[in-house]
Amino acid sequence: MPIRRGALEAQADRIEAILAQHRVPGQIDGGVVTPRMVQYHLCTPLGVKVGKVAALAEELALALGCRDVRIYRREGKLLVEVPRRIPAPVRLLPLCEAMEPPAAGTALLGVEGSGAPLLLRLPSPDVVHVLIAGTTGSGKTALARTLLASLAYFHSPDAVRLLLIDPKGRGFGPLTALPHVLGQVVDTPEAGAARLAQIAQEMERRDRAGVNRPLLVVAIDELADLLQTGGRTLEAMITRLAQRGREAGVHLVACTQKPTATLIGGAMKANFPVRLVGAVASRDEARYATGLRDSGAEKLEGKGDFLLVAKGEAVRFQAAWLGPADLAAVAAHSRARGQAQGAGQNEGEKR
Repeated sequence: MPIRRGALEAQADRIEAILAQHRVPGQIDGGVVTPRMVQYHLCTPLGVKVGKVAALAEELALALGCRDVRIYRREGKLLVEVPRRIPAPVRLLPLCEAMEPPAAGTALLGVEGSGAPLLLRLPSPDVVHVLIAGTTGSGKTALARTLLASLAYFHSPDAVRLLLIDPKGRGFGPLTALPHVLGQVVDTPEAGAARLAQIAQEMERRDRAGVNRPLLVVAIDELADLLQTGGRTLEAMITRLAQRGREAGVHLVACTQKPTATLIGGAMKANFPVRLVGAVASRDEARYATGLRDSGAEKLEGKGDFLLVAKGEAVRFQAAWLGPADLAAVAAHSRARGQAQGAGQNEGEKR
Protein backbone atom coordinates (compact mmCIF):
# COMPACT_ATOMS: atom_id res chain seq x y z
CA MET A 1 0.00 0.00 0.00
CA PRO A 2 1.52 3.38 -1.02
CA ILE A 3 2.12 5.98 1.67
CA ARG A 4 0.28 9.29 1.28
CA ARG A 5 2.47 12.33 0.76
CA GLY A 6 0.73 14.08 3.61
CA ALA A 7 1.69 11.28 6.00
CA LEU A 8 5.33 11.50 4.91
CA GLU A 9 5.38 15.27 5.40
CA ALA A 10 3.79 14.94 8.84
CA GLN A 11 6.43 12.38 9.85
CA ALA A 12 9.23 14.63 8.57
CA ASP A 13 7.81 17.56 10.57
CA ARG A 14 7.73 15.36 13.67
CA ILE A 15 11.39 14.42 13.22
CA GLU A 16 12.39 18.08 12.89
CA ALA A 17 10.33 18.99 15.98
CA ILE A 18 11.96 16.31 18.15
CA LEU A 19 15.43 17.42 17.05
CA ALA A 20 14.57 21.05 17.85
CA GLN A 21 13.34 20.07 21.33
CA HIS A 22 16.79 18.62 22.02
CA ARG A 23 18.55 21.66 20.54
CA VAL A 24 19.78 19.84 17.47
CA PRO A 25 19.01 21.98 14.40
CA GLY A 26 18.15 20.03 11.28
CA GLN A 27 15.82 19.92 8.31
CA ILE A 28 14.46 17.03 6.27
CA ASP A 29 15.41 17.50 2.61
CA GLY A 30 13.68 14.74 0.67
CA GLY A 31 14.09 11.02 1.00
CA VAL A 32 13.27 7.61 -0.44
CA VAL A 33 10.39 5.23 0.25
CA THR A 34 11.48 1.60 0.14
CA PRO A 35 9.37 -1.55 0.61
CA ARG A 36 10.44 -1.78 4.26
CA MET A 37 11.58 1.72 5.25
CA VAL A 38 11.12 5.42 4.73
CA GLN A 39 14.59 6.91 4.42
CA TYR A 40 14.70 10.65 5.21
CA HIS A 41 17.65 12.84 4.23
CA LEU A 42 18.54 15.10 7.16
CA CYS A 43 20.49 18.33 6.62
CA THR A 44 22.24 19.81 9.65
CA PRO A 45 24.34 22.97 9.99
CA LEU A 46 28.11 22.72 9.88
CA GLY A 47 29.45 21.68 13.26
CA VAL A 48 26.56 19.44 14.38
CA LYS A 49 28.04 16.07 15.36
CA VAL A 50 26.60 12.93 13.81
CA GLY A 51 26.82 11.20 17.18
CA LYS A 52 24.62 13.85 18.77
CA VAL A 53 21.90 13.18 16.18
CA ALA A 54 22.30 9.41 16.43
CA ALA A 55 21.89 9.62 20.22
CA LEU A 56 18.28 10.73 19.67
CA ALA A 57 17.23 7.51 17.90
CA GLU A 58 15.23 6.27 20.90
CA GLU A 59 13.44 9.61 21.35
CA LEU A 60 12.53 9.65 17.65
CA ALA A 61 11.26 6.06 17.77
CA LEU A 62 9.07 6.89 20.79
CA ALA A 63 7.67 10.03 19.14
CA LEU A 64 6.97 8.24 15.84
CA GLY A 65 5.44 5.18 17.49
CA CYS A 66 7.82 2.62 15.96
CA ARG A 67 10.12 -0.02 17.40
CA ASP A 68 13.41 1.47 16.23
CA VAL A 69 14.81 4.35 14.21
CA ARG A 70 18.20 3.98 12.56
CA ILE A 71 20.41 7.07 12.05
CA TYR A 72 23.67 6.85 10.12
CA ARG A 73 25.89 8.60 7.59
CA ARG A 74 26.35 7.34 4.02
CA GLU A 75 28.00 9.02 1.02
CA GLY A 76 27.95 12.47 2.58
CA LYS A 77 24.31 12.27 3.71
CA LEU A 78 22.82 11.85 7.15
CA LEU A 79 19.97 9.35 6.91
CA VAL A 80 17.06 8.71 9.26
CA GLU A 81 15.39 5.35 8.55
CA VAL A 82 11.89 4.82 9.88
CA PRO A 83 10.17 1.42 9.42
CA ARG A 84 6.88 1.39 7.53
CA ARG A 85 3.82 0.27 9.47
CA ILE A 86 2.81 -2.08 6.64
CA PRO A 87 5.84 -3.24 4.62
CA ALA A 88 5.37 -3.80 0.89
CA PRO A 89 6.28 -7.28 -0.41
CA VAL A 90 9.25 -7.75 -2.74
CA ARG A 91 8.94 -10.81 -4.98
CA LEU A 92 11.92 -12.36 -6.73
CA LEU A 93 10.27 -13.51 -9.95
CA PRO A 94 8.96 -10.08 -11.11
CA LEU A 95 12.35 -8.55 -10.33
CA CYS A 96 14.13 -11.18 -12.43
CA GLU A 97 11.68 -10.82 -15.31
CA ALA A 98 12.14 -7.03 -15.39
CA MET A 99 15.94 -7.22 -15.61
CA GLU A 100 18.40 -7.63 -18.42
CA PRO A 101 20.57 -10.73 -17.90
CA PRO A 102 23.41 -9.73 -15.53
CA ALA A 103 27.08 -10.64 -15.74
CA ALA A 104 28.03 -14.30 -15.37
CA GLY A 105 27.84 -15.61 -11.81
CA THR A 106 25.56 -12.80 -10.60
CA ALA A 107 22.72 -13.36 -8.11
CA LEU A 108 19.83 -11.06 -7.25
CA LEU A 109 19.27 -10.47 -3.53
CA GLY A 110 16.42 -7.94 -3.39
CA VAL A 111 16.15 -4.15 -3.47
CA GLU A 112 18.34 -1.62 -1.72
CA GLY A 113 17.42 1.74 -0.20
CA SER A 114 17.05 3.53 -3.53
CA GLY A 115 14.64 0.86 -4.77
CA ALA A 116 17.16 -0.51 -7.28
CA PRO A 117 17.82 -4.27 -7.53
CA LEU A 118 20.77 -5.39 -5.41
CA LEU A 119 23.09 -7.76 -7.28
CA LEU A 120 25.96 -9.89 -6.03
CA ARG A 121 28.55 -11.30 -8.46
CA LEU A 122 30.14 -14.36 -6.89
CA PRO A 123 33.30 -14.55 -9.09
CA SER A 124 34.25 -10.98 -8.12
CA PRO A 125 37.45 -10.90 -6.00
CA ASP A 126 35.56 -8.85 -3.40
CA VAL A 127 32.83 -11.50 -3.01
CA VAL A 128 33.79 -15.16 -3.71
CA HIS A 129 32.04 -16.63 -0.63
CA VAL A 130 29.04 -15.38 1.34
CA LEU A 131 28.08 -15.79 5.01
CA ILE A 132 24.40 -15.22 5.86
CA ALA A 133 23.70 -14.64 9.56
CA GLY A 134 20.60 -13.90 11.62
CA THR A 135 18.28 -15.23 14.29
CA THR A 136 15.31 -17.50 13.69
CA GLY A 137 12.73 -15.50 11.77
CA SER A 138 15.25 -13.12 10.23
CA GLY A 139 14.84 -14.78 6.82
CA LYS A 140 18.40 -16.02 6.33
CA THR A 141 17.45 -19.40 4.82
CA ALA A 142 14.82 -17.71 2.65
CA LEU A 143 17.50 -15.27 1.45
CA ALA A 144 19.80 -18.19 0.61
CA ARG A 145 16.98 -19.76 -1.43
CA THR A 146 16.45 -16.43 -3.20
CA LEU A 147 20.17 -16.12 -4.02
CA LEU A 148 20.36 -19.68 -5.38
CA ALA A 149 17.08 -19.48 -7.31
CA SER A 150 18.14 -16.22 -8.96
CA LEU A 151 21.36 -17.88 -10.10
CA ALA A 152 19.24 -20.65 -11.60
CA TYR A 153 16.97 -18.12 -13.32
CA PHE A 154 19.83 -16.25 -14.99
CA HIS A 155 22.10 -19.23 -15.78
CA SER A 156 21.67 -22.58 -17.45
CA PRO A 157 22.70 -25.80 -15.66
CA ASP A 158 25.71 -25.86 -17.96
CA ALA A 159 26.88 -22.56 -16.41
CA VAL A 160 26.00 -23.01 -12.71
CA ARG A 161 25.60 -26.14 -10.60
CA LEU A 162 24.25 -26.15 -7.03
CA LEU A 163 25.17 -28.51 -4.20
CA LEU A 164 22.96 -28.32 -1.10
CA ILE A 165 23.94 -29.26 2.48
CA ASP A 166 21.15 -28.89 5.05
CA PRO A 167 21.55 -30.76 8.38
CA LYS A 168 17.92 -30.14 9.36
CA GLY A 169 16.65 -31.15 5.93
CA ARG A 170 14.02 -28.41 5.69
CA GLY A 171 15.46 -25.20 4.35
CA PHE A 172 16.81 -26.27 0.97
CA GLY A 173 14.46 -29.12 0.11
CA PRO A 174 12.25 -27.08 -2.26
CA LEU A 175 15.28 -26.14 -4.38
CA THR A 176 15.66 -29.73 -5.63
CA ALA A 177 13.04 -28.80 -8.24
CA LEU A 178 15.76 -26.81 -10.01
CA PRO A 179 17.65 -28.67 -12.76
CA HIS A 180 20.89 -27.07 -11.51
CA VAL A 181 20.94 -29.10 -8.28
CA LEU A 182 23.43 -31.97 -8.06
CA GLY A 183 21.79 -34.97 -6.39
CA GLN A 184 19.62 -34.69 -3.30
CA VAL A 185 20.00 -32.46 -0.26
CA VAL A 186 22.81 -33.71 2.01
CA ASP A 187 21.32 -33.88 5.52
CA THR A 188 23.91 -35.57 7.80
CA PRO A 189 27.39 -34.47 8.93
CA GLU A 190 28.89 -37.73 7.62
CA ALA A 191 27.35 -37.30 4.18
CA GLY A 192 28.31 -33.62 4.25
CA ALA A 193 31.95 -34.46 4.95
CA ALA A 194 31.97 -37.03 2.14
CA ARG A 195 30.40 -34.60 -0.33
CA LEU A 196 32.79 -31.79 0.62
CA ALA A 197 35.71 -34.19 0.12
CA GLN A 198 34.41 -34.85 -3.40
CA ILE A 199 34.19 -31.10 -4.03
CA ALA A 200 37.77 -30.68 -2.80
CA GLN A 201 38.90 -33.37 -5.26
CA GLU A 202 37.00 -31.60 -8.05
CA MET A 203 38.67 -28.33 -7.06
CA GLU A 204 42.09 -29.93 -7.33
CA ARG A 205 41.21 -31.50 -10.70
CA ARG A 206 40.13 -28.10 -12.02
CA ASP A 207 43.32 -26.51 -10.72
CA ARG A 208 45.42 -29.06 -12.62
CA ALA A 209 43.34 -28.65 -15.77
CA GLY A 210 43.19 -24.86 -15.51
CA VAL A 211 39.39 -24.72 -15.74
CA ASN A 212 36.78 -23.02 -13.55
CA ARG A 213 33.46 -23.73 -15.27
CA PRO A 214 30.71 -24.43 -14.60
CA LEU A 215 30.47 -22.43 -11.39
CA LEU A 216 29.90 -24.78 -8.47
CA VAL A 217 27.98 -23.17 -5.60
CA VAL A 218 28.02 -25.10 -2.32
CA ALA A 219 25.17 -23.92 -0.07
CA ILE A 220 25.26 -24.84 3.64
CA ASP A 221 22.34 -24.20 5.97
CA GLU A 222 22.93 -24.18 9.75
CA LEU A 223 26.72 -23.91 9.45
CA ALA A 224 27.24 -23.78 13.23
CA ASP A 225 25.36 -27.06 13.76
CA LEU A 226 27.33 -28.72 10.98
CA LEU A 227 30.66 -27.59 12.47
CA GLN A 228 29.70 -28.66 16.00
CA THR A 229 28.75 -32.16 14.91
CA GLY A 230 31.35 -32.55 12.15
CA GLY A 231 34.32 -31.43 14.24
CA ARG A 232 37.69 -30.06 13.18
CA THR A 233 37.95 -32.25 10.09
CA LEU A 234 34.84 -30.71 8.57
CA GLU A 235 35.92 -27.21 9.60
CA ALA A 236 39.31 -27.72 7.96
CA MET A 237 37.64 -28.93 4.76
CA ILE A 238 35.34 -25.89 4.57
CA THR A 239 38.27 -23.57 5.27
CA ARG A 240 40.30 -25.21 2.52
CA LEU A 241 37.49 -24.80 -0.02
CA ALA A 242 37.07 -21.17 1.04
CA GLN A 243 40.78 -20.46 0.68
CA ARG A 244 41.31 -22.09 -2.72
CA GLY A 245 37.87 -22.26 -4.31
CA ARG A 246 37.73 -19.06 -6.33
CA GLU A 247 40.31 -19.98 -8.98
CA ALA A 248 38.48 -23.27 -9.56
CA GLY A 249 35.03 -21.65 -9.73
CA VAL A 250 33.90 -23.07 -6.36
CA HIS A 251 31.87 -20.73 -4.13
CA LEU A 252 30.39 -21.18 -0.66
CA VAL A 253 27.10 -19.73 0.59
CA ALA A 254 26.72 -20.54 4.30
CA CYS A 255 23.95 -19.68 6.79
CA THR A 256 24.14 -19.51 10.56
CA GLN A 257 21.90 -18.27 13.35
CA LYS A 258 24.80 -18.23 15.84
CA PRO A 259 27.20 -15.48 14.73
CA THR A 260 29.51 -15.94 17.72
CA ALA A 261 33.18 -15.15 18.06
CA THR A 262 33.91 -18.89 18.12
CA LEU A 263 32.23 -19.49 14.76
CA ILE A 264 33.32 -16.30 13.02
CA GLY A 265 36.97 -16.62 13.89
CA GLY A 266 39.99 -15.59 11.88
CA ALA A 267 39.50 -18.16 9.11
CA MET A 268 35.85 -17.26 8.57
CA LYS A 269 36.57 -13.53 8.61
CA ALA A 270 39.34 -13.87 6.06
CA ASN A 271 37.52 -16.21 3.70
CA PHE A 272 33.95 -14.85 3.81
CA PRO A 273 34.50 -11.22 2.79
CA VAL A 274 30.76 -10.61 2.19
CA ARG A 275 28.22 -10.94 5.00
CA LEU A 276 24.45 -10.76 4.63
CA VAL A 277 23.22 -10.02 8.14
CA GLY A 278 19.60 -10.12 9.26
CA ALA A 279 18.09 -9.41 12.67
CA VAL A 280 20.31 -10.50 15.58
CA ALA A 281 19.65 -10.60 19.31
CA SER A 282 22.22 -8.16 20.64
CA ARG A 283 24.86 -5.57 19.79
CA ASP A 284 27.56 -8.16 20.48
CA GLU A 285 26.07 -10.55 17.92
CA ALA A 286 25.70 -7.64 15.50
CA ARG A 287 29.40 -6.85 15.93
CA TYR A 288 30.46 -10.48 15.42
CA ALA A 289 28.20 -10.97 12.40
CA THR A 290 29.02 -7.74 10.56
CA GLY A 291 32.58 -7.09 11.75
CA LEU A 292 31.50 -3.49 12.38
CA ARG A 293 31.26 -1.73 15.74
CA ASP A 294 27.94 0.08 15.22
CA SER A 295 26.17 -1.54 12.27
CA GLY A 296 22.68 -1.35 13.76
CA ALA A 297 21.99 -4.99 12.85
CA GLU A 298 20.35 -5.50 16.25
CA LYS A 299 17.68 -2.99 15.14
CA LEU A 300 16.74 -4.76 11.91
CA GLU A 301 13.07 -5.66 11.61
CA GLY A 302 13.42 -9.32 10.61
CA LYS A 303 11.52 -11.07 7.80
CA GLY A 304 13.99 -10.19 5.07
CA ASP A 305 15.37 -6.91 6.46
CA PHE A 306 19.14 -7.29 5.88
CA LEU A 307 22.49 -5.56 5.75
CA LEU A 308 25.01 -6.37 3.03
CA VAL A 309 28.45 -5.87 4.57
CA ALA A 310 31.51 -5.65 2.33
CA LYS A 311 34.82 -3.81 2.63
CA GLY A 312 33.78 -2.19 5.91
CA GLU A 313 30.55 -0.70 4.54
CA ALA A 314 26.97 -1.77 5.19
CA VAL A 315 24.04 -1.42 2.76
CA ARG A 316 20.53 -2.08 4.03
CA PHE A 317 18.21 -4.00 1.71
CA GLN A 318 14.95 -5.92 1.60
CA ALA A 319 15.45 -9.51 0.52
CA ALA A 320 13.24 -10.68 -2.32
CA TRP A 321 10.69 -13.33 -1.41
CA LEU A 322 10.45 -16.64 -3.27
CA GLY A 323 7.13 -18.41 -2.84
CA PRO A 324 6.37 -21.99 -3.96
CA ALA A 325 4.61 -20.84 -7.14
CA ASP A 326 7.52 -18.54 -8.03
CA LEU A 327 10.03 -21.32 -7.43
CA ALA A 328 8.04 -23.60 -9.72
CA ALA A 329 8.08 -20.85 -12.36
CA VAL A 330 11.86 -20.44 -12.01
CA ALA A 331 12.32 -24.21 -12.42
CA ALA A 332 10.06 -24.28 -15.50
CA HIS A 333 11.91 -21.29 -16.99
CA SER A 334 15.26 -23.04 -16.43
CA ARG A 335 14.12 -26.31 -17.98
CA ALA A 336 12.60 -24.55 -21.00
CA ARG A 337 15.79 -22.60 -21.60
CA GLY A 338 17.88 -25.73 -21.27
CA GLN A 339 15.69 -27.54 -23.80
CA ALA A 340 15.90 -24.60 -26.20
CA GLN A 341 19.69 -24.52 -25.93
CA GLY A 342 19.86 -28.26 -26.48
CA ALA A 343 17.66 -27.99 -29.55
CA GLY A 344 19.83 -25.21 -30.90
CA GLN A 345 22.97 -27.26 -30.43
CA ASN A 346 21.42 -30.26 -32.19
CA GLU A 347 20.35 -28.07 -35.09
CA GLY A 348 23.87 -26.68 -35.37
CA GLU A 349 25.31 -30.19 -35.45
CA LYS A 350 22.92 -31.20 -38.25
CA ARG A 351 24.03 -28.25 -40.31
